[in-house]
Order: sequence, then C-alpha cells, then structure tokens
Amino acid sequence: MLDEVAGATVTGELTTMSSEMAQAKKRLFDGLRREISGKEVLDVMEDVPREMFVPEESRHLSYEDIPLPIGESQTISQPYIIAVMTNALEIKDGDTALELGTGSGYQAAILSLLARKVYSIERVASLAERAGTLLASLGYGNVEVRLAGSELGCPEEAPFDAIIVTAASPSLPRVLLEQMAKGGRLVIPVGSQQEQGLVKVTRTDDGYSMSNLGPCRFVPLLGKGTWDEAW
Repeated sequence: MLDEVAGATVTGELTTMSSEMAQAKKRLFDGLRREISGKEVLDVMEDVPREMFVPEESRHLSYEDIPLPIGESQTISQPYIIAVMTNALEIKDGDTALELGTGSGYQAAILSLLARKVYSIERVASLAERAGTLLASLGYGNVEVRLAGSELGCPEEAPFDAIIVTAASPSLPRVLLEQMAKGGRLVIPVGSQQEQGLVKVTRTDDGYSMSNLGPCRFVPLLGKGTWDEAW
C-alpha cells in the first residue's frame, strides 16, 4: 500500500473515491452523528481519508463500521470506537497528545488535526515505518512516530494533556498515569483477555478520577507492567 500512496499518486487516489465508497462514507458518518455528540471530532474524522490507511484488498470496506486487519496481527479500529475514545480525550488546540499503538496511523492522523503535537508509539518496526511515511506523505506534519522503548509510553516527552492507548491492558499502568499533565486525560481499554472496558482517567489536583465508557475488545498492550508476549 505504501508504494501506491507515496509521492504524486496520493492526490490521484484521494480524488477518485468511487460513488459506492462515498455513499458508504456518508452512511457511516450520518450514523455516528446520531450516536455521538462530538461534532468537532466527527468532522475531523470525516476529513481523514480512512481508505488510505487500510490495505488495498480491504479498501472497499474502509467506511464500514468495523475493524480491519492491517498485517502483523494488528487492526485499524472500528470507527465508532475511535470516535468514542477521541471524543473522551477532550483535546484542545494547544494540547500535546500521546498515542500507544500507532498501527496504520489513522488514529494519529485524527489526533494531529485536534492537538498541537502528537507522539505515536509503535512496537512493530514495519508498522511504525509504514505509518510514519504515510502520515508524512499525507501532510500530517505534527505527528512523530517512534518505536517503543523499554519504558511504556514516552516519558522523555511527558507530561501529556491527552493519552490514548489503542491496545488492552490488564490494569491501569502506573507509568502512564505518571506521564499525565495536571488536568490530562487518559483513555485505555482495561480488562481480561476475553473482555475489556474503556476507561477514562482524568488527573486532578488531588489525584485521579475514573469513568467507564463501555465494553470493547482490543489487541493486547505489550510492555513492562502489561500483558507479556505469551498472550
């Protein structure tokens, strides 16, 4: 896919969306607007060409409300879940955001249109390289994709106003809580291998407050203090 979107071919790809795909895109966002109140987030999501972030063989499904495989046993998340998580982050223009799990780069592209700066962390080198190249070619210049290090998150660039984790953890990783700015928001799937719930954490003057955003299912978050490689 990356060879196809590099350079001058990007414009051609983006301007030749089929009428079927355009109709599917309209249906998707009409449906999301009936379920989710975050107009700014949905407007931004609609501006980001999801079809550019999925493999060519799945491109006709880009605007179905389903997750899609992107290789390396990873997926691009369901648009509804992306909208819920992004809306819960309450990102403001001057915010710095951290994403754990770059994957295709689609979520990072959305964050880049809401935040001042986005750091996106990926454990799989091939996905990080592909996403970084694609994001740059599409003009999302305030995103920096980095390979995951020994510590979870990106402590050298902390604190963050918004942190989104697009993989499931068995518990709230303390190291991420420590990377939150005062007033910062963290959205992360937490639970067992079979089922998880989306949790929103807000850092307050006195500590942290938590709320549950509903059930979900994500690939595992790997790293110190999370699931090990055996899952």
